[in-house]
Amino acid sequence: MDAQALKDSWRLVARSGDQVPLFFYSALFLANPETRDLFQVSMASQRDRLVGALGHIVSNVDRVEELVPFLQQLGRDHRKFAVVTEHYPAVGRALLATLEHFLGERWTPALAHDWAQAYGLVAQVMADAAADAAKTSPPWWDAEIISHEQRALGIAVIRARPNYKYPYRPGQSASVSYALRPRVWRYYSFANAPRQDNTIDLHVRMVDGGVLSSALVMGARRGDVLRVGAPVGERLAISADITGDLLLIAGGTGLAPLKALVEQVMYEGPTRRVDLVVGARTSREFYDLEALSKMAAEHPWLTVVPAVSHDRFYRGTRGNAVDVALQAWRGQHVFVCGSEEMAQSTVGRLLDAGVPHEQIHFDEFTSDKGGES
Repeated sequence: MDAQALKDSWRLVARSGDQVPLFFYSALFLANPETRDLFQVSMASQRDRLVGALGHIVSNVDRVEELVPFLQQLGRDHRKFAVVTEHYPAVGRALLATLEHFLGERWTPALAHDWAQAYGLVAQVMADAAADAAKTSPPWWDAEIISHEQRALGIAVIRARPNYKYPYRPGQSASVSYALRPRVWRYYSFANAPRQDNTIDLHVRMVDGGVLSSALVMGARRGDVLRVGAPVGERLAISADITGDLLLIAGGTGLAPLKALVEQVMYEGPTRRVDLVVGARTSREFYDLEALSKMAAEHPWLTVVPAVSHDRFYRGTRGNAVDVALQAWRGQHVFVCGSEEMAQSTVGRLLDAGVPHEQIHFDEFTSDKGGES
């Protein structure tokens, strides 16, 4: 396969913007109307992501060794949409038809052959991973809500219990669906380390246009059932090579996975110090401060610093979370989670301050992940 030709052709197609996903889905649904049920009722937020991801992945097939873990995770996770092996060729045909339409005379038999081969390799990795996962785990877990608290304006803390053992690591997240918004899935981070009672905590902020977050904050009740996909993500997990103390910087509900890391240290035994800086514009946004203060009071190795950036009457620590955190940096690994803007600006500030890139671990809430978180 000519990897450069794949990349160049995808760049040309991508210039057509929104017309690309519109053509792709038209081709897919006209030829395979049964695939329409795989997608949520409102696809506005989904169209660009799927087609863009397909093009990017397939055109970078020369890096397949790097992409394999991601593709395997994607294959396992897509089982929740009832995707089966027979759907992959349909998507491939729609993708090739889209490329042919937008490339015109540039669409040669050789290029068509390379795209077909590249997509086939990607689809095979995903299908094999899905088949292997089906042997040991379901497409999703049903999780009954056992408590639902609105802690602040537009923020709810939800505790749910999956119907059977749910294995995950602190720092991971999972896609969640709710009956009031069928076929809408959004990613939420777990706010706790695994417990013996198999419960999971989710911190949900209601966002503008967030159909699922609004339903979970305002409509969900104790006894309702969530669907929870398989856990994903390793960017915020504490790997074996991360030793020593930790500095955690949270913005908004980005606190959730970092609180899970604190619990992990607590359960494993206090072999390291943890400094947690929780940033907010005003003190009214500190929805979990009582629980954090209790943890800090019970564990001398944990320091929790709430930092407010836009309230001159606040009597506690004032300033941006990253500036406050840098005062506590002593060479530790730094974990960052918050909005996309917060994560990017915080990482940039850390790098400017001399924190080595390899010691910075971050995740961001974008429109498809924590934007609904």
